[in-house]
Amino acid sequence: MDSISLGSQVVQYIFTGLTVGAIYALVALGFNIIYNVTEVINFAQGEFVVWGGLILAVLAESLGIPLFFSFFISVGLVSLVGTVIYWTGIRPLRQPTILTMIMATIAISIILKGLAMFIWGKDPYAVQPFVEAPPVTLWGAYIQAQTFWVLGISVALVVALTLFYQHTLTGKAMRACADNPGAAGLVGISSGRMILFSFALSAALGAVGGAIITPITLMEYDRGAMLALKGFGAAILGGLGNFYGAVAAGFLLGLLESFATGFISSSYKDAIALIVLLGVLFARPQGLMGSSLQGDE
Repeated sequence: MDSISLGSQVVQYIFTGLTVGAIYALVALGFNIIYNVTEVINFAQGEFVVWGGLILAVLAESLGIPLFFSFFISVGLVSLVGTVIYWTGIRPLRQPTILTMIMATIAISIILKGLAMFIWGKDPYAVQPFVEAPPVTLWGAYIQAQTFWVLGISVALVVALTLFYQHTLTGKAMRACADNPGAAGLVGISSGRMILFSFALSAALGAVGGAIITPITLMEYDRGAMLALKGFGAAILGGLGNFYGAVAAGFLLGLLESFATGFISSSYKDAIALIVLLGVLFARPQGLMGSSLQGDE
């Protein structure tokens, strides 16, 4: 009985870790999208997740808009927020350096957090699961149906991003700006437009992460900083700029966090990302999978 119970716990922790890790992976992908075009770390990335979850909650639960439409509206609105951030907080900077743009994203993160508290208050918001279905029993563990939505949508986004960067003109243009902005400009690619699109796309990814995880964990205004930290840890662990590395590292970080919470103590839940981040920076600063761009592998 003990072995059966232990096996059930392990399965439960695995799915919990993969679910949380999928969100970390999406945040890390958002970091990489902007970094690959600008070499800037956007520390407002976690706020996109928060805004995606909170907007979905208002649309679906407070206004009664069907969940399907609320999902896409929330992603679109947060993408608009990302666009506004670029036009008002990044583009006006005169002769910006990487450091000044990073400082700007930190300031933007603080502003977004304050706005979220002002608009939605400090109480957590809940959203109904995408599909009302009983938990799935797997080797004695109970897996929520929403978990499969989180994993499925995350995998679908990775596939969509791969196709986008490898087979669309805009995706190839963004990769060109990442490789050589000067040469890209000579062939008519607007680096400013690509940066704008990178902010909108990374905001959309964050919004999707917030929308799919809120039915499981709730959402409140002050979760952005920790999500950004853990997503940044996943981006560093996977190799900053490496899309597939970010996905693998996000899942790995989620699994480590889940098992540490289950077998050691929940007090160490948030410390795992910091420990992993520091360990990678000391032992392998380039990350476990280097720092190549999407599609270079």
